[in-house]
Order: sequence, then structure tokens, then C-alpha cells
Amino acid sequence: MRLILASQSASRRALLEAAGLSFEAMPAAVDEAAIKESAKAEGMTPADAALLLADAKAARIARRHPEAVVIGADQLLVCEGEWFDKPADVQAARRQLERLRGRAHELVTAVVGWRAGQRAWQHIATPQLAMRDFSDAFLDAYLAREGALVTQSVGAYRLEGPGIQLMRDIRGEHTAILGLAMLPLLAWLREQGLAPR
Repeated sequence: MRLILASQSASRRALLEAAGLSFEAMPAAVDEAAIKESAKAEGMTPADAALLLADAKAARIARRHPEAVVIGADQLLVCEGEWFDKPADVQAARRQLERLRGRAHELVTAVVGWRAGQRAWQHIATPQLAMRDFSDAFLDAYLAREGALVTQSVGAYRLEGPGIQLMRDIRGEHTAILGLAMLPLLAWLREQGLAPR
């Protein structure tokens, strides 16, 4: 049976590859901004919104490949009730990191599994992170080092890289912070016969 990751995320692909899984990655073209705006307008919780986004991505690919098991995932950063998106550029990342500096935030990470043309499984993880009160000089150096990489994650950081230096506290499954809660996902994939028992 085919396993498809409905994502173009390099970190999600790396997590599945590191776990030794055989899969294909296919980006799902969905209007994430429109889905988020609709979710906010309807008063959805961040968890429900992240699940809605993950489901939209998986559904898009599952409709084209109903014989496959399809994984969809999404992540929202929430700080004191405010939802954050991936920064558009390095300057937007600077503004976002200045707003998160010295504050705690939550990464609402949703993953869904589709099989036989319908959603068969879902999981929400909510790792808690807190940024330290880093200096402006550190922020300048961090952005110079990371460059456009800061636009690839909702938090403007890579914990598997220099972004770890932004933090003072981290609680939750590390892989969920990276965008895919692997332990519950692997348990479900074992049930589907797609990961070794």
C-alpha cells in the first residue's frame, strides 16, 4: 500500500525518512490563508483550525489517490490568544520574534490520516515553548545566520538548528514541535501495516 505525505515541508519529510518509512511527498494546493480566516470568523479553536488545515491537505491528495494512505499535517503558533503565520520575509520574522521574545507560546500541531477516501485517524499535540529575553544583537546575528530559512516555519525558528538558542523552556514531544507528532503517527501506521510491528 502506498503512503503519501500531503506536504512540501522538508522537516516533515525528514522525520518520516529518519523513521525508515517508505513514502511519497506530494504538496497539496490549498488556500491556507482563506481556511484560517474562515476558522477565525467561525470562532474555531486553534486546535480545530489546525485540524481543518491538515484535513484539507490530506483530502486534496486522497481524492486523487484513493488507494493510498495519506498523511496531512499543519501547525499553528498561538501566543496569548494571537495566531501567528509563517513570516513572509526576514523583516516579518524579526517583528514576529520581537513579539515572542520573553513570552511563552504553544505550537498546535495536527496530523490526520486518510484511508479509502475518508479520514480514518487524527491527533493533536500542543507543545509549550518559551523564548528567552534575547538581546537585539543576538537577534541580528540569528537572522543573518538563518536568512530565508526563518520563513519556512510558523515560529521563524528551527529547533534542529540555531533556533534552539532562542528558547528558555520547551515542553512536549520534540517531533511535534518539528511539525509531525511521530509517536502517535507511527502507532497508527503500524495498525495500517505501513510500519513494522
